[in-house]
Amino acid sequence: MNNKYGVKILGTGSYFPEKILTNADLVKIVETSDEWITTRTGMKERHLSAKDEPTSDIAYKASIEALKASNVKPEEIDLIIVATITPDMLTPSTACFLQTKLGIKNIPVFDLSAACSGFVYALAVAKAFIEVGLYKTILLVGSEELAKFTDWTDRNTCILFGDGAGAMVLRACNEPSDILSVYLGADGAYAGLLDLPGGGTRNPATHDTVNEKMHAIKMLGKDVFKAAVPKMVFAAEKALEFAAKKLEDIKLFIPHQANMRILEAVAKKLEISMERVFVNLHKTGNISSATTITALDEAIKTGRLVKGDLVELVVFGAGFTWGAAVIRV
Repeated sequence: MNNKYGVKILGTGSYFPEKILTNADLVKIVETSDEWITTRTGMKERHLSAKDEPTSDIAYKASIEALKASNVKPEEIDLIIVATITPDMLTPSTACFLQTKLGIKNIPVFDLSAACSGFVYALAVAKAFIEVGLYKTILLVGSEELAKFTDWTDRNTCILFGDGAGAMVLRACNEPSDILSVYLGADGAYAGLLDLPGGGTRNPATHDTVNEKMHAIKMLGKDVFKAAVPKMVFAAEKALEFAAKKLEDIKLFIPHQANMRILEAVAKKLEISMERVFVNLHKTGNISSATTITALDEAIKTGRLVKGDLVELVVFGAGFTWGAAVIRV
């Protein structure tokens, strides 16, 4: 298919709440240790949003940073997509709240739910919208507050999750696209291995669902690991194939920051050194759909990436969902 337009990445931004929860803090909450957490996950600290700081608030702060980096005014945006599984509320969408905070009216906005794969899924949607000429300038956001859906008595999950948001501004162009390829996949047969069972139509909120802690994330970690590694490797290879690129063409790999063991296993399978894999989970924890965009923003700001470099984002999340994208910064 011949596309009308290419996609230009104008800029990125990110935001993390001020409060930091360290492994030493977790030791006071649940039976664990810094060594136990670090050995199993690689994580040292994570950010926690304030009680009165909803997902749209941190999405707004990340969006402002991305707009500044892009030299784009809010009124130039004609579509907003927010990837999140921790919305302000079930309805209206977090994107609607973000739209109001940005002072933008009369444009379409919506949330996209694909768990930790959310940002790459949203990137694929934005890419398609721009290529066919439906929208010109899109604000793409990954914003999560997983700590508010965490069981702080479960040491297997409470050590993992944090809060944060990242944003990217995309614009139609008549040049070669900065998004060279996107590959997406999913298999709902694995849904029960990683979920948040309470609050939907299957288990509406009741005293029982609250008492049984069904409104917190549940995960069978070993089973997730077994599925995540091969799916992330496959996704990375497919996106490279679609982009007509090779592993050596990629300056930096940015995988979903779920667990250090997963990152190391994926790198080993792909036969790339960990020096080429961007890691920041030790200071952010797992922030679901916000991980890859915040990591990308950090890699750019710290000089790990310079203009023209090729990057591959690789993701895996509940559903199970997975995907990868080859982009040019």
